[in-house]
Amino acid sequence: MQTPLVVVMGVAGTGKTTIGPLLAAGLGVPYAEGDRFHPPANIAKMSAAHPLTDDDRRPWLDAIGAWAHERAELGGVVSSSALKRSYRDRLRAAAPDIVFVHLTGDRALIEKRMSERQGHFMPTALLDSQFATLQPLEPEEAGVTVDVAGSPEQISERALAALGRLQRGSHRDQTQR
Repeated sequence: MQTPLVVVMGVAGTGKTTIGPLLAAGLGVPYAEGDRFHPPANIAKMSAAHPLTDDDRRPWLDAIGAWAHERAELGGVVSSSALKRSYRDRLRAAAPDIVFVHLTGDRALIEKRMSERQGHFMPTALLDSQFATLQPLEPEEAGVTVDVAGSPEQISERALAALGRLQRGSHRDQTQR
């Protein structure tokens, strides 16, 4: 079985930074925090509550894609909002075997979690723009959708189980609750 290369995706506040390392540990592969690939101008723009444009995201996606390309044979987990199909296509162009774990959940729960986190540059004011931009995984995209209700351990267990089913050849999983 090939070592998986996973992108943990979803709107801000779904727990990508929390679930990503748990998935990586469960899969026995390294984790890379997607926010660290942002150029400083992107961080400044989001910190000022301005949503990124597609042009802003290109260098960030290319940096994540380069990391994924280097890890293609070794496996790894990286976080990235990957909100649009075109963003995911760009990542797949760099590493065709990428699998997406789309973290989804109730907007009120996500906003609550965002408001409770400390030291993060993304304000809750941008949550609406994140949901407006989000294009969920399409049936032909390799990936699974996992609900973010519950503890991080429960969420990562559901994600690992869904990835296991996907690797065994099942069609793209529906939301795992």
